[in-house]
Amino acid sequence: MDHARPDGERPGEPGTPETATDQQVSGPLHALFYRRYDGDDALLRLAGLRFAQMGLAAETYADTPGELDHVLQFVPPNPRLPTVHLSRNINLLHEQGRATAVEFAGRFAGRIGGLVVHDHRDMGDQTGRLLTVLHELDARLSERPDGPFVFLEYAAGLEPGWFVELAEKLQDAERVSVCIDIGHLGIRQASARFARGHPGLNLHDLSPGDARLPGLAAGVQDAVQGAVADVLDVTGAIARLGKRLHFHLHDAHPLIPGLADHFSFLIRLPVPFSYQGRRSLSMMYGPGGLAAVLSAAIEAGAPPDVSFTLEIHQVEGRLPLADASPLFAHWTDATNAERMNYWLSVLGENALLATQTIAELSQPAGTPAS
Repeated sequence: MDHARPDGERPGEPGTPETATDQQVSGPLHALFYRRYDGDDALLRLAGLRFAQMGLAAETYADTPGELDHVLQFVPPNPRLPTVHLSRNINLLHEQGRATAVEFAGRFAGRIGGLVVHDHRDMGDQTGRLLTVLHELDARLSERPDGPFVFLEYAAGLEPGWFVELAEKLQDAERVSVCIDIGHLGIRQASARFARGHPGLNLHDLSPGDARLPGLAAGVQDAVQGAVADVLDVTGAIARLGKRLHFHLHDAHPLIPGLADHFSFLIRLPVPFSYQGRRSLSMMYGPGGLAAVLSAAIEAGAPPDVSFTLEIHQVEGRLPLADASPLFAHWTDATNAERMNYWLSVLGENALLATQTIAELSQPAGTPAS
């Protein structure tokens, strides 16, 4: 559900998403590229059209090489090779997990730039062994100079200090690095901060409609804002290592039931009471938080090949197909096509936010903004 707008409502005139033609997105920015709704390959052709119009690089999901081979046919050319998020069930502590990563890397060398694999809770108790197998994996990946990097994503909620230390001890690995997911990390830290100030009360037990929330809202928002500072600290610490680094960018709020992240940076969380003059709460990041994360990564000295993916998929709405209508001439019901078009328009709006900040940070000192 899109928490900010009624279904189908968006700024600007209906038709081609305003982000598709107003400004080219350039630089190290990726966004999700996959068939998000039921339908045929026309949905992937629509994604290819919008990504080409926006100048975005792709990140897609793939459980099998055949699945990836199919999707890559529709990804438009971009100076940045696509990134691929492998199955969340893959565990690099296991030989089968590492073999899967090596298989993808070898088969798609020269066609993809990175493979993202989740961390797992059991890694926290096996750090020494994890480092050993990751260095072994790095040696296998380095046999193909045109092969992709493997990025271990922060996802399991382990201590942030453990993740930073892991990145430090991987500094000499050429092809293995980390992916900072700001939603996973931020929610973990917000919950920990709230628990310290409210013993016996779990932030995840609350929801927007909870009768206790009006009295706790200030404490919740303090914990959420404090979590952003923690994310910036982790970002700066890892970026300063000078290693290739990947990010998953999306907004979040721990009060959202179910999946609490993967939201647009352009929304607020509705609540049935007034807080600071609004019947809504600010999300964890918003546009300002997104800019702060990008600044922390780039200004801390991350290398030029740092990359960012807008991993936003909790969006619902419809947008007329306009220039993409011919792609769906064989469809009798355009509902899912319009839903896909709306989601792509939200990715485009968020891409403009991100690319503006990246462009400003990339300007030499004293250069006036264009």
